[in-house]
Amino acid sequence: MSRPTLADTLPERQARALARAVRIEWATIAFLAAAITAVGLTVGNSQAMRAAWIEDLLSLAPPIAFLVAVRVIAMPATRRYPYGFFRSVGVAHLVAGVALFTMGAILIVESVTALILAERPPIGSVELFGQTVWLGWIMMAVMALTIPLPIYFGRVKMKLARELHNKVLYADADMNKADWMTAVGTIVGVGGIGLGLWWMDAAAATFIAGSILWDGVKNTRAAITDLMDTTATTFDDAHHHPDADAVHDYLSSLPWVAEVRTRTRDQGQFFHVEAFVLPVRGRAPSLRKLADAQEGCRRLDWKLHDVVVVPVAEFPANAMARSTDPES
Repeated sequence: MSRPTLADTLPERQARALARAVRIEWATIAFLAAAITAVGLTVGNSQAMRAAWIEDLLSLAPPIAFLVAVRVIAMPATRRYPYGFFRSVGVAHLVAGVALFTMGAILIVESVTALILAERPPIGSVELFGQTVWLGWIMMAVMALTIPLPIYFGRVKMKLARELHNKVLYADADMNKADWMTAVGTIVGVGGIGLGLWWMDAAAATFIAGSILWDGVKNTRAAITDLMDTTATTFDDAHHHPDADAVHDYLSSLPWVAEVRTRTRDQGQFFHVEAFVLPVRGRAPSLRKLADAQEGCRRLDWKLHDVVVVPVAEFPANAMARSTDPES
């Protein structure tokens, strides 16, 4: 009997999006392998080229983390892990964020030090087909070739991240944006050396390192807050997720429900919802009604994977009311 996969638990549309995301991530890894090799062969003494090469290496973390998480998240719950392995997406997100933050910090120290010490990186020449070619031209040509695909990958992954509510995919799309911006910054830095502006190389490296560090801060902060069970947000952490309000509206429409409060947490790609309902006086729900209410909540959205409906006489202090007025 084959092991269930994440695609088996998703609706058809999201399963197709997941299959495409997996293909895109494998394509990203293949592209990065080629880019890392090409940039590594031409890195020379340029600080900006070195920073770009290291960023390409780090760019492997999000797609690898995504592909591993997709395999792990579908594993069935066990006695040791009774809530399943949904948190694997959050763990992968945290690993990618910490790697970005650490390397960004190291590169900033190195780049700023080079700028302060006024280090002038020499860029030599190579013999190609009997001609002497300045290595800077080759560096800039290689970096120019690494620009188009990250732009394409980033746009596709952003759409898929929204469709799948997958924050690792969103972090990877963000990383692709940093990749092509890094390539542009490196071209400017190497070009500056060619024009005699030695400081432009270290300045470009500092800009690249700052971009890596900021990506690390954003993704680490988002991963930690999700792992600490912050209330569920949209895939880009920009807004309160509307699914919690949908649960409020559905349960409030039931004739035996007087009032609703919820606690909703994001487990990576799926939500866990605790819905506390205050029954109408004299209309305590049967077990059948509670089971129907729970199933009705799950049907609202595929992300509402784990929903518990609890009748209470008094709401827990930290349970939340609907975020906005449904009539507004």
